[in-house]
Formats: sequence, C-alpha cells, structure tokens
Amino acid sequence: MSAEPLDVVSDLPALRAAYSRFLVGDRVLLTGHSHQAWPDVARDALVRSFDDAARFVDDKWEQAIAPMQERVGAAILARMGFRGGDAIAFGKSTHELVFRLLSCFPAASRPRIVTTTGEFHSLHRQLARLAEEGADVVWVPAEPREGLADRLLAAITPGTAMVAFSAVLFEDAHVVPRLGEIVARAAEVGAVPLVDAYHAFNAVPIVWGPAKTQLFVTAGGYKYAEFGEGICWLRIPSTTALRPVDTGWFADFAALSAPRAFTVAYGSGGARFTGATFDASAFYRADAVLAHWERFGLTVPKLRAISLRQTRRILAILDAHGRSADVVSLRDDDRRGGFVAVRHPDAGAVVARLRAASVFVDARRDLLRLGPAPYLTDDEIDRGTLAAIEAMSAR
Repeated sequence: MSAEPLDVVSDLPALRAAYSRFLVGDRVLLTGHSHQAWPDVARDALVRSFDDAARFVDDKWEQAIAPMQERVGAAILARMGFRGGDAIAFGKSTHELVFRLLSCFPAASRPRIVTTTGEFHSLHRQLARLAEEGADVVWVPAEPREGLADRLLAAITPGTAMVAFSAVLFEDAHVVPRLGEIVARAAEVGAVPLVDAYHAFNAVPIVWGPAKTQLFVTAGGYKYAEFGEGICWLRIPSTTALRPVDTGWFADFAALSAPRAFTVAYGSGGARFTGATFDASAFYRADAVLAHWERFGLTVPKLRAISLRQTRRILAILDAHGRSADVVSLRDDDRRGGFVAVRHPDAGAVVARLRAASVFVDARRDLLRLGPAPYLTDDEIDRGTLAAIEAMSAR
C-alpha cells in the first residue's frame, strides 16, 4: 500500500471536526497567516487551567505549570529545529522578550543595530524609538526583495551589537534567503543574531546554518501555532552572559528564599530573560494544541507541504482570472511562506466587503493577504479566492 502524499490531510473530516467552534456556518477563514482557528482542545484546556488552580491553589506553579512549561518548551524547540533541552524564555508577546534583549544594550552606549525596513510593527517602532534615544540603528531597505540578503550582509560590519531580521517577512510571505549565512556573519563580527521566526514557526522549516547555537530566535502562538494569544518565546544560546536591564522576579526565582541582595543575579537557562507573574492558561492551550498536532501527524514538514499545495491553488485561481500582475508573493515554493499577498490600492475596503460576505482575510497597507490552513477544504479555498477576486473588481 503506497504512503499518503505529504501534501494532504489523511482524514480531513476528522481534522475539521476538531474545530467545531470555529468552522461554523458557511464562512471561509482565509486567515491562516494571522488568526488560525483554534481546535476544541484549546477550549477544554482553559477549563483544566481553572480546575488545576482550584485543586492546587498556589501549589499549581510547582505541581502543574512548571512541568507543563518544560514540556511545551521542548516541543516548541523541536518544531523550530533546535534541541529540546535548549534554553527558552516565555513572555506574553515577542515585543516583551525582544525589548528585554535590547535592554542588554543601553541606547546611551549607541549600540549599532542592523535591521530591515520590512520588520513587523512592534520591532520597527521600538527600534525607531531607541534611535531617538541615541541607538545607531541601520535600516537595510527590504525592497526590492531581490538582493536583500546581500544588503544585510554588507551592513553587518565589525562593531555591530545586534542583527535583527525576520525569517519570513510579514507583508508578503517572502522567505529571506541565505539566513544561515547572515547569522554566521553576525556571529563572526561579535553581534547578537536575533531572528523573528513568527511567520516561520509551524509553517516554514528553517535551515539555521553553522552558527545555529549562537542564535536568539523569537516567535509566538498567535498565528500558525493555533495556541492563541499570550504565549511567545525566545530561544537563547546556552553560553550567553547578557544581563537584561528589563528584568523580573522570575529571572532568579530559585533565589527568592535567600537573603535579599543588591547585586542582581540571573537564573540558569532561559531564566535570565524571564519576566514576572504570567497568565498560565496560555500554556494549557499550547500543551493541548501541541498534542493535537501530534494526534493528526501534522509535523512541520507535513504542514509545509499542505500549505504549499494550498497557496499554489490560490495562485492558479488568481492567474486564471487575470490577477497575475497583482500577485506580490513569490512563485518559487522555497521563497514563499504561508500566504499569498495581492496588491490592491484599496485593500482595506476589499477586506470589509469580504467580511460582509463571510470571507475572512486581512490587509497590510495595499496588500491583501490570503492565508489557507490545514483544516480548509479545496472548495473553501476556491470560494474564498474567487470572492476576493470579485471584491477587488468591485467599484
């Protein structure tokens, strides 16, 4: 008996049944790149978080949450292509974690930070603000996409403190090439390499390259992971001795019973980049959804194969209806992430028209983003894409 193709779900009806709260009515959720549907197990997990609190009260942290954090962290690292025992810190947002890392380089010391103009809003805004305070931020143009890797490599010169860039750009799903080479160059000049992998996690396998052990990588659960809000993470090199200025009491939790000191110390592993008390329900959701992925055999390579087949289908429909010239995302499978971006001068209005027709998409500037997901049928993808074409043609 031949093995099933990697680009199909073995039991799509069963997978769809696992999303009974989201897959309702006749609506089409082409939001796989932003807010994927949550499986029902995530809802059940919220009840478990309450029940554990009622059962253990303040002992929940040691009895339930700490073992769950360790399990979730190991599974996330494995899905990113790292060892399960690598250091990892959690936060409610990538901004929280990245700012903690940036706080290791006070703006008054004028750290040289290399980034691109194509980064997500939170990093762009934060670095722009730090530049106002004296940081030397080097903005590498993200457009044209061709040549971006060369421009980044040229900007990484001795004296650079940090290199911060995305593995997949959020506006058009552009997979940044030569990532391993860029990271290796950052490490060579003594810079901290930080990769934003939010649009890669659980969607695009990444080859990290020869300097993999020196990488800081941030991502989160809101998009392709299906964990929901409030859980993001930072993979940390085990050898780092950086001392975040932005530091919370969980960063040295084990020393709480010792006499209070006025010299700040940091715990081991990912603890040094940890903050303070957090909402643990996000870990219950993540733990349940990670088990959901395993239950259906949806590994990262499997999810990638499904996604590529679906985005190729969207591209074919756009081409067949005369929209080829409007497509911004690349045709090369290796260079296209988990969605298709189409340029339209009034993309926001198109989103509103589609929402009224129960087709859910979103837009960034003049780019309409169509994002499939593994639980969608081909019919839903076709209907959603055709509706988008019609909405773009409306006057």
